Amino acid sequence: MAIEARNVSKRFGDFVALDDVSVEVESGSLTALLGPSGSGKSTLLRVIAGLEQPDTGAVFISGKEATVLAPQKRGVGFVFQHYAPFKHMTVWENVAFGLKIRRRPKAEIRARVDQLLDLVQLAGLGKRYPAQLSGGQRQRMALARALAPEPEVLLLDEPFGALDARVRAELREWLRRLHDEVHVTTVFVTHDQEEALELADRIVVMNRGRVEQIAPPRELYDDPENAFVMSFVGPVNRLGDAWVRPHDVELRLEPNGSTQEAQIERIVRLGFETRVELVRDDGERLSAQLSRDEADELELEPGQIVYVRATRQRTFSA
Repeated sequence: MAIEARNVSKRFGDFVALDDVSVEVESGSLTALLGPSGSGKSTLLRVIAGLEQPDTGAVFISGKEATVLAPQKRGVGFVFQHYAPFKHMTVWENVAFGLKIRRRPKAEIRARVDQLLDLVQLAGLGKRYPAQLSGGQRQRMALARALAPEPEVLLLDEPFGALDARVRAELREWLRRLHDEVHVTTVFVTHDQEEALELADRIVVMNRGRVEQIAPPRELYDDPENAFVMSFVGPVNRLGDAWVRPHDVELRLEPNGSTQEAQIERIVRLGFETRVELVRDDGERLSAQLSRDEADELELEPGQIVYVRATRQRTFSA
């Protein structure tokens, strides 16, 4: 394992940030720490990086205990959401900084920085200053700087959180391609379910300082272990004691004995898919997700009466 956190706990006064958390991260993997604000995901990342000391428990990196090691001795690269570059340095100088303080040979620094700028698609921009870059370019520079000393693990704390939706989507795709090229063990924090599902090999879902489930994206979505994971990872309807994904809600124009009457309140067309918001005759609200072709074939309209049934649902013990 590249990273192992064993029974880690951390308190800030009366607030329990981490409560006996154990996580293993495989070498070369891309792992997401996913959860709502206050779930402990950023605290866990900072404990792994050495920026916070756990009250109890231990951290191992590449099989060696790192719990009491200083951050600079752990072999980690760290990128924050709000990256603060050296404004008086060029892009090239920012990326080279970590190599210079390690007193690497000049020829090695020059070759490594040029290689990284090409890798993060900033070749030709090395002489610019950070203020002359877009937000997405500055984050790519931050990743190049973190990668420059060849860290054993790369830790990203909501690296795209301050960017607009279009740039975030572009950088997610770029980061996945970058990881496939460099294969450095990467852990990133996010509260964005789509980001975690799209990027990660495995997702650690956290809530109130504890780990709820660790699984690959598809398993997490299709087979959640509890109601919290079901409700947090992807859209879902709560119908009494049952949980139903919108794409598991079937709409019909005529009843068939297993359906329930519902009225369409709103239709939201989202390009390739259509979301239909409904209220059943028992007052329960739910949404259904259809393909554009399915919705067009049914010729749905707000106010229309339709008949619905759940093709798949989940219940969880309390």
